Amino acid sequence: MIIRAIGPSEVRIIQNLAHRIWPDTFSEILSKAQVEYMLNWMYSPEKLVSQLEQGHHFFLLTDQDHPTGFVGIEQQEDQRVKIHKLYLLPSEQGKGLGKMMLDFVIDWAKERSAPSVYLNVNRYNKAVDFYKHIGMNILHSEDIDIGNGYLMEDYVMELPIN
Repeated sequence: MIIRAIGPSEVRIIQNLAHRIWPDTFSEILSKAQVEYMLNWMYSPEKLVSQLEQGHHFFLLTDQDHPTGFVGIEQQEDQRVKIHKLYLLPSEQGKGLGKMMLDFVIDWAKERSAPSVYLNVNRYNKAVDFYKHIGMNILHSEDIDIGNGYLMEDYVMELPIN
């Protein structure tokens, strides 16, 4: 498995992975219409390129050149590193790859002297248990109006870096 940075010319790989991952990940907690709305809103090539231009970094997890997951991160003004996206194909979950990707992010954050990494995660997503298991704490809940009558009902979770 290799984790490598990607640039604007490769954002369609992330878009394609998201369209393969999200329906399975969110089918039990979000309506199909909301999943489609969010995918179109968050994963258009234009949106992903814009995020790169604004300081996000995207990394692709590959297995023998086959994309299996991705992570999107950004160092904030307060120096913390925000994980905007961290997803694996359903067939790759439970193999330690999520932990491997998170360890990569932590190392990236340490290289930049970040005090912590944090993220938003849907309160009903089974990933909450994974994040708790690796030591993340719930800072608070927040509901984010994303338009079209939809809310993101999230926990904000954080992992201090020692």
